Amino acid sequence: MKKFLIALLCLSFSVQAVFAEVIKDPTTWTFSAKKIKDTEYELTLYCKLKPEWHLWSLEPGGDGLLLSPRFDFDKNKSLELVGAVKERGKKISQEFPGTDGITHFYENEITYTQKATIKENIIIKGMVFYQTCDHSQCLSPVEKKFQITITDAGTSLNANSNAIDTPNSTVAVTTNTPVEEQAKEDKPATIKASGHPAEDHRSNFMLLLEGMGGGLLAIITPCVFAMLPMTVSFFLKRTKDRTSGIKVALQYSISIIIIFALLGLLLTFVNNKNILYEISSHWGTNIFFFLIFIIFGVAFLGAFEITLPAKWSTFTDSKANLNSWSGIFFMALTLAIVSFSCTAPFIGGLIAEISKGAKVGPLFGFTGFGIGLALPFTLFAIFPQLLTALTKQGGWLNAVKVTFGFIELALAFKFLSNADLQMGWRLLDREIFIAIWFVIALALALYLFGIIRFSHDSELPKNDWGLPYLTVTRLMFALTSLIFAFYMLPGMWGAPLNGMGAFVPPMGTQDFVLTASGNNSSGGNAAAPFENKNRYANDFIIYEPEVVKKNGMNTYFDYNDALKASKEQKKPIMLDFTGITCVNCRKMETQVWSNEEVFKRMKDKFIVVSLYCDATNILIPEGEQYESQLLGSRVKSLGQKNIDIQSSKYNSNTQPNYFFIDDKENLLADKEYSYNPSPENFIAHLDVVLKRYAELSK
Repeated sequence: MKKFLIALLCLSFSVQAVFAEVIKDPTTWTFSAKKIKDTEYELTLYCKLKPEWHLWSLEPGGDGLLLSPRFDFDKNKSLELVGAVKERGKKISQEFPGTDGITHFYENEITYTQKATIKENIIIKGMVFYQTCDHSQCLSPVEKKFQITITDAGTSLNANSNAIDTPNSTVAVTTNTPVEEQAKEDKPATIKASGHPAEDHRSNFMLLLEGMGGGLLAIITPCVFAMLPMTVSFFLKRTKDRTSGIKVALQYSISIIIIFALLGLLLTFVNNKNILYEISSHWGTNIFFFLIFIIFGVAFLGAFEITLPAKWSTFTDSKANLNSWSGIFFMALTLAIVSFSCTAPFIGGLIAEISKGAKVGPLFGFTGFGIGLALPFTLFAIFPQLLTALTKQGGWLNAVKVTFGFIELALAFKFLSNADLQMGWRLLDREIFIAIWFVIALALALYLFGIIRFSHDSELPKNDWGLPYLTVTRLMFALTSLIFAFYMLPGMWGAPLNGMGAFVPPMGTQDFVLTASGNNSSGGNAAAPFENKNRYANDFIIYEPEVVKKNGMNTYFDYNDALKASKEQKKPIMLDFTGITCVNCRKMETQVWSNEEVFKRMKDKFIVVSLYCDATNILIPEGEQYESQLLGSRVKSLGQKNIDIQSSKYNSNTQPNYFFIDDKENLLADKEYSYNPSPENFIAHLDVVLKRYAELSK
């Protein structure tokens, strides 16, 4: 039997080889060149594939037997290749029949680029070697010759190359066309750095999960939770059988998702050109969120009730019925309106997170919120027996509401702190902020222990002897709040609080620090061991990570200054796109930058430039201001300049985000390094960058 299977397998490969000879090459190649500046060129080898066919990646994975594309350029004294060939396209990674492990390949199209130095007009000749496959067979490897004609070598720096591409082994003709002269040296160049554009898949997925989490949390708020058993019971009792009830509940849930998805879609259009990011990071918006969260926090504590106009809910309720999808949709819309007072805080927090994500982030975030909010309605319709447990609500719902009130108050002061840091008001210095959070956490613990009571609270349950007692769940939350309060307390005297370092104001705003010897010092005004004399250093001294100030790293804060320093010091540049109010940026600084091996590399081997994208209160000189096509406005502040650079040059608008370049703006890594609080991964990335820089510097 085994011999028969082997013979059959060999026969199948033989048949495949026969058919491969009659299948035409499914690729179409074009070759061109683009002048970047002076003698620097970018050679482009573009491949278009027929549907269902693919090319293996340069690193194909699998069992090591896959044939990746290879590009051989004929030797020419006027041609000097710089670095390795890069690939760009939509990479697909999956298991492939007949191979072991995960393979990597490209379908539809793929672009290969090769940097080169060309000093005179030449004809570049070479050969590309590749193999194409579909999901059932691979064709024989192919060698295809190509040539590219360079006609503008040695011309002006302001010459731009326009390549004329034709299918298969074509000649690219370059012509000179003038472009507008760059008015100021500090104006970001219009040529984007090469390499892979930033991908939004991870951030969109995380926003979807965060939205689902917010929707699930909103379920346990009183105004939503109270409607859950009532609505599901209504479905099951008003329909002819249980199957119809489940169908109606499913339609109801889908309607909730559609409502929030439409809201997210509306915000997606608003989010064009970083508008949502600029609005959310503005100090005025943070003040607005501070006031909103204070109002909702006080309302959750029982001071008053917040409701939308009664006409809205009355109108939607009049349209609701179970006889049509539109009626069920209006029932879902009624839920969204009636539950506004409980869902609004979650939506507000979601909007703040969305502003840091991808361009279509609102759609993913609000769709996730709708899924989280709708999911329990379908589950309880499928498992109605669980409704019995929900009828024993007791007074715990109000306790949940009050708990959310305390949390809302704490988050409100975080928004106020963001505005305070941006504007430099120094209203909420580090110790004041910590004191506020300590008191709020302590008050929450006392409330959960039953020591503090509000007018709407129910009596605690009583045991067999008539004595009030705490449930285990309530006790655990009370202890957690108490532990958190006392964890924050040492921060009043300058303790680092690394676990909360991303949320509290930076140490530079601390007015009093108790040192290990028992002496005290003024944290905000203490002399730093290293005086940073770079431009804008005084504006950012209070925001700099503690590890930077203690160990004296010479950080830059202007993009063009970093390029000059890189050229003079012969070091690669680490672009740190960050924000004054960026929580994950602080996590990276406290958990990754503080690592001894990471910081040693950053300080000794890199030009580190921290580009604060929300520094809108720091104006750049009038002579350096310019009109941004991307932002659609005049760039006047340093924050606008930095977000314009990040978006236009590096196709990204999220923080933290790290790009590594040389003094000529060539990317030194295939992709950016985004939020990943693993020192080991960051060290490995830095070492790859240093190796690439050494290769390009030869």
